[in-house]
Amino acid sequence: MFVLVEMVDTVRIPPWCFHRQLNEAVAEELNKKLANKVVYNVGLCICLYDITKLEDSYIFPGDGASHTKVHFRFVVFHPFLEEILVGKIKYCSQEGVHVTMGFFDDILIPPESLQQPAKFDEAEQVWLWEYETDEGAHDLYMDQGEEIRFRVTDEVFVDTSPTGPAAATTEKKEAPYTLIGTICEPGLGLLSWWNN
Repeated sequence: MFVLVEMVDTVRIPPWCFHRQLNEAVAEELNKKLANKVVYNVGLCICLYDITKLEDSYIFPGDGASHTKVHFRFVVFHPFLEEILVGKIKYCSQEGVHVTMGFFDDILIPPESLQQPAKFDEAEQVWLWEYETDEGAHDLYMDQGEEIRFRVTDEVFVDTSPTGPAAATTEKKEAPYTLIGTICEPGLGLLSWWNN
């Protein structure tokens, strides 16, 4: 679920931070720049793990700040495909069940990946699994806030870099990193379904 990613970046330290230790100032700037941000094709950056190498610092003409090339490792949320995770149902819609991990909300379980037969209850805005037993069918609801175990089947990265003023007015806001999951296997789905 969490991985260490080696990265290289040039960090700008403003002059009013020169009184601090270089490691501390660089660590703070890296966390400001990357923490809680999605890096394209990498994942959701959580926090700085360590700094592996600091190269020489340079001060450029016209800019009083120092610029230091830094090699570092960052803790990143990037679950591997087929990994099983536990989250909570944020809400349900026609496009599927939306799941949150608490710190990451862009997880979708589409209707075709739910336990079958499944149907969407328009009145209550929830998905339900019509579970067949010897006594007949039981409706098992996927209510908001319930814990759910799912398998990661796909990940979608969207480049959300600025495109210019013309495109900015027509585009709808997209999530930069989305996980697609499934619960159509035994043992997956709401934890309350499998407790007994």
